[in-house]
Amino acid sequence: MAGVVAPKRQDTRKFFENLSGAGKSIAVLTSGGDAQGMNAAVRAAVRMGIYVGAKVYFIHEGYQGMVDGGDNIKEATWESVSSMLQVGGTVIGSARCKEFRTHEGRLKAAHNLVQHSITNLCVIGGDGSLTGANLFREEWSGLLDELVQQGLINDEAARSNSELHIVGMVGSIDNDFCGTDMTIGTDSALHRIIEVVDAIMTTAQSHQRTFVLEVMGRHCGYLALVSALACGADWVFIPEMPPEDGWEDNMCQKLSENRADKKRLNIIIVAEGAIDSHNKAITPDYIKDLVVRCLGFDTRVTILGHVQRGGTPSAFDRILASRMGVEAVLALLEASANTPACVVSLVGNQAVRLPLMECVQMTQEVQKAMDEKKFEEAVRLRGRSFENNLSTYRLLSYRKADSELPNSSFNVAVLNVGAPAAGMNAAVRSAVRVGITEGHKMFAVSDGFEGFYKGQIKEIKWGDVGGWTGQGGSLLGTKRTLPGKHLEKIAEQIRIHNINALLVIGGFEAFESLLQLYEARADYEEFCIPMCMLPATISNNVPGTDLSIGADTSLNAIVETCDRIKQSASGTKRRVFIIETMGGYCGYLATVGGLAAGADTVYIYEEPFDIRDLQGNVEHLTQKMKTSIQRGLVLRNENCNENFTTDFIYQLYTEEGRGVFDCRKNILGHMQQGGAPSPFDRNFGTKVAAKAIQWITRTLKDSYKGGRVFANSEDTACLLGMRRRALVFQPVSQLRDETDFVHRIPKEQWWLKLRPLMKILAKYKTSYDVSDSGQLEHVTRIRPKESKTSATI
Repeated sequence: MAGVVAPKRQDTRKFFENLSGAGKSIAVLTSGGDAQGMNAAVRAAVRMGIYVGAKVYFIHEGYQGMVDGGDNIKEATWESVSSMLQVGGTVIGSARCKEFRTHEGRLKAAHNLVQHSITNLCVIGGDGSLTGANLFREEWSGLLDELVQQGLINDEAARSNSELHIVGMVGSIDNDFCGTDMTIGTDSALHRIIEVVDAIMTTAQSHQRTFVLEVMGRHCGYLALVSALACGADWVFIPEMPPEDGWEDNMCQKLSENRADKKRLNIIIVAEGAIDSHNKAITPDYIKDLVVRCLGFDTRVTILGHVQRGGTPSAFDRILASRMGVEAVLALLEASANTPACVVSLVGNQAVRLPLMECVQMTQEVQKAMDEKKFEEAVRLRGRSFENNLSTYRLLSYRKADSELPNSSFNVAVLNVGAPAAGMNAAVRSAVRVGITEGHKMFAVSDGFEGFYKGQIKEIKWGDVGGWTGQGGSLLGTKRTLPGKHLEKIAEQIRIHNINALLVIGGFEAFESLLQLYEARADYEEFCIPMCMLPATISNNVPGTDLSIGADTSLNAIVETCDRIKQSASGTKRRVFIIETMGGYCGYLATVGGLAAGADTVYIYEEPFDIRDLQGNVEHLTQKMKTSIQRGLVLRNENCNENFTTDFIYQLYTEEGRGVFDCRKNILGHMQQGGAPSPFDRNFGTKVAAKAIQWITRTLKDSYKGGRVFANSEDTACLLGMRRRALVFQPVSQLRDETDFVHRIPKEQWWLKLRPLMKILAKYKTSYDVSDSGQLEHVTRIRPKESKTSATI
C-alpha cells in the first residue's frame, strides 16, 4: 500500500449508538470469483445492519441476481447468516454477469432495487465488481429518470431513492487490489498452498525430487511470492519480476548447488501469469523439461488450481472479513451525497476507508506498467507490503559466494527464550541467513539463557537452517530461565565467544531478559552491545507490539477446534460448549478466537465480570435456544478469574440451563502451542527477523569505536514490534512503563476494541467507540522516508 497520510485525530470520541439505520435498506452481494471469508463479511454486514435498525437484503448470484430480481433479492434475518462463518466460498452465490455491463441490464437492476427501496449497496468482490458498482452509482439518477419516463416508477419513488451509496470490500485470493495490505481470501489461499507444499516436501525428500508448483495469480504474483517465502522455495516466477535473460542457466546452477549442499529436494513455484522479460509465458512444463534436460533431476509438476479457492477460511480471513463487514455498514450509515464510493480495507493492523476509484486506478496502473515492461514501477505500485516481501525473498533465497560477502568481523548470537511458538524457526532461519549475507558470523545458543551460561553456543551456517520455516516449536530449544541470576557466567560466555550483538526471539520472558541485561550494563561492560528482541508468543502479551510470532498459528488451532465442536453440537441441538483457552492473563486468544469462531460470550481477565454478568449470559443463551440456532459457544481465558473457574462456569450453566440446554466443557491445552506454523507466522517471522538483523548491522557500525563495539544508550536495546501500520524499534527501557509485570500484560491492548464487535455479532447490546474509523483517506504515491527506527511491513 502506498503511503497514506494519517488523518487528523478528532478530539470528540464518536460512538456508533448515535448512528441509526432506521428507515434505511442495505443490500449485500458477492460478485466475481469467490474467496474464503466472503461469508464472514456477509454475516458481519447483515448482523450489523440489523443491529442498527436497518432492513438488510441478500442479493443472490451477484449482479446477475440484481438484474433478474424476483426471488434473488430476499430480506435477511439474524438467523439466516448463522453457521456460515466457517464455510468457504460464498453462500449467497456469485456469478459473472455480462448483462450488468449493458445499459439495459443496469436499468433492470435499478428498477429491482427501487422496488425494495434499497439505496445502500455493500459489494464484496474484486476490482471488476467494484468498478461496475461505481459506474452504477454514477448513472443512478439518470437510470431513475428513465424508469420514471417509462412509467415503471413514480416521482415519489424516484425522490425517496435519489441517492445510491456504495461501499466495497475486496474479496480476492490474488491480493491484487492496490490500497489494501490483505484482501479477503488471500490468507486462506496461502493456507491451502502451504498445506500442499508441506505434504509434497515429504515425498520429494524421500525420492530426491524436484517439484514445480503452479499457483494462482494471472496478473499478480503475491500468492507465489509469499508461499515461496513461507516454504523456502529455491526459485519463484512472478509476473511483476520476470527473470533476466539467461535465467535458465542461473536456475539450473542454483538447483545443482543446493543438491551438492546435501539438500534432497528442490521446490520451484510459478504464478500462472509468470512471463519472461520478452512477455513470453513461462509454464511449469517448460521449467520441468528444462530441469530434466539440463540436470537430469527427477522432476514432477503439480498444478494446484481451484484447491486454492476452496476450504474453510483461516482465522485471519474471518477476523479481517468481520471487521470489514462492520466497518462497511458504518461507512454506509455515514455516507452522504458527496462522499465518493469507498472501499474498506486494512493497512498494517488498522481498518481504513479509501476512495474506490483511486484504488481501482492504481490497480489498473500496475497492469499498464507491466504491459510497458516497467517492472520496477509495477512492484512499487503494488505497495509496501509486496515490495517488502520481494526484497526479503531476494535476501534469503540466493546464497552469495563467500568471496562476494562483506567481511564485518562481527559475531551475532541468536537464541529463543520462553515457551515455544510456531514461527520461531522461520525467524531464526531468516536471521542466520541475513546475518551471513551482511558478513557476520552467526552463533546459535541452545536452550535460551540456560544454555547461554552453560556455554551451549556454536556457529551456525547457511545450510544448517535449511527447511526450518515449516517446522513448529523451537529447534534451537527454549527455556524460561531469566539471565538475572547468571549474569557473571553469561558475561563470561560473551567474552569467550566474542559476541558483539544479541538477537532474542521469545515471549514475555524474552522482554524481561532484555530488561535485565540492559540494567546490568552498569556492572558488566559485556552487555554494552546491540540487543534486539522479536516478540514470539502465542499469548500475544508482549508490550510494544500489536502482534507476536505464533499467535496466528494458535488462533487457527483454536478456531479449527471450535468449528468441530460447533459441528458436533448441531447434531445434538440445545448444547452449550464452554472452552478454555491459554494466554496467561492476556485475553487475546480468547477474544480474537471468539470473534473468528462466532462465540456467544468470552470471559477475560481484562474485562472484569461478576455473577450478574454470568446470569445475564445464561439468560441470553436461553433466549437463543428459542430460535433456530440451538447451540452456544462460550470461551474462557485460563486466568480470567481465580474463583469463576471453567468448572464453576460449567456447573453454573448446567444448573441454570437445566431443561433448556445441556453443557459440555473442553480445555484446549497445549495443542494451541504446537503444529506447523501458519503462512502468516512464517512470513511475519521471516520479515521481522530480516529487519532486526539489518538494524543490528547499522547499530554495530554506529557503535564500533576504537577497535571494539560499545553500545550503552537505551536505543541500543530494542524490541521490534508492529504498531498499527509500521514495524517500530522501541527501547525496552521505555516499554517498562507500559507494562503490568504482575499479570505479564501490556497496560493498553488494541484488540480490546474488537470486543464490542464480537458482542454485537452475538446480539448483545453494547457501546462501541468508532472514533478510529470514519475518515476517508487517500491513496498517495509519495512515500514517507523510512526512519531508522521504523519501517513499514
